[in-house]
Amino acid sequence: MNTMRAVQVVGYHEGLKMTEAPIPEVAGAWDVVVKIGGAGVCRTDLHILEGQWAEKSQVELPYTIGHENAGWVHAVGSAVTNVKEGDKVILHPLITCGLCRACRSGDDVHCENSRFPGIDTHGGYAEYLLTSARSVVKIDDSLEPADVAALADAGLTAYHAAAKAAKRLKPRDTCVVIGAGGLGHIGIQVLKALTPSRIIVVDRNPAALELAKSIGADEGVVADGSQVERVLALTGGHGAEVLIDFVGEGGATSEGIAMLRRAGDYFVVGYGENISVPTIDIISSEINIIGNLVGSYNDLQDLMALAARGAVTLHTQKYKLDDFQQAISDLDAGKVRGRAILVP
Repeated sequence: MNTMRAVQVVGYHEGLKMTEAPIPEVAGAWDVVVKIGGAGVCRTDLHILEGQWAEKSQVELPYTIGHENAGWVHAVGSAVTNVKEGDKVILHPLITCGLCRACRSGDDVHCENSRFPGIDTHGGYAEYLLTSARSVVKIDDSLEPADVAALADAGLTAYHAAAKAAKRLKPRDTCVVIGAGGLGHIGIQVLKALTPSRIIVVDRNPAALELAKSIGADEGVVADGSQVERVLALTGGHGAEVLIDFVGEGGATSEGIAMLRRAGDYFVVGYGENISVPTIDIISSEINIIGNLVGSYNDLQDLMALAARGAVTLHTQKYKLDDFQQAISDLDAGKVRGRAILVP
């Protein structure tokens, strides 16, 4: 039996472990085995280790994590025609059925029979990964798997929220983005590509704001306690038509609601705390609170089109697969600019 290196969760509230695991093989007609070129390290991976996903995923330990994956097609099942061995691909995070109502509607994120590598089955902190023909997106020759891997989930989530927001943003509108980190810096670029509105970015870190302005933000506001007043001042006292919150914890939600205009849309992307708003405030101002999961397969195709033409660039910090613990620790300590990527 051929084996590969794989980084696995062996228990909650304990460290990840490098193990030898069997290389996945094609069993079904639609199976695709991918040689990993890059796997993104995500805050959700930290939440998995804390046991936050244990009940939701019901995954059996030990298992390999990593849900932001790109690489090269290694082997395909007998029915696969959309990719061939050697193709450069990025993977939609879900393995979906294609037959349920959600899949038929192109809303495959809500597939009734999905599997989620890295969450409820083996993921990409390894040399190879098993997925399906429905999950692979061929990427432009100019792109490298290790450079785009985090677009598979972080980028796709940011794209999904920004594309939803773009449907309502007009040239006179303002969109506030809270958080210019791993997700936020992608969301800003997508907003710039898709909307004519003004973009104001709020972040605690002045360096993150400088990056945000260099990739399309019109204004940067330091989150130093005065951010709500500053945003209101920049919007004539009214607040923003749209706010996208990539933080979702540490008090960001109450500040976000306070920065919103009447009839404004508050897009929740980052998570961690509860949103507390008196119902009278919701109805009297007619605001909308909108949840955002990862994007669909079509969203990923659109995002890769933007990436191929250089409209979206991922800022990455690369680590060898063997240095997985360093990557996790750096992310936990807030030392990663952009996204951390493991390269086998």
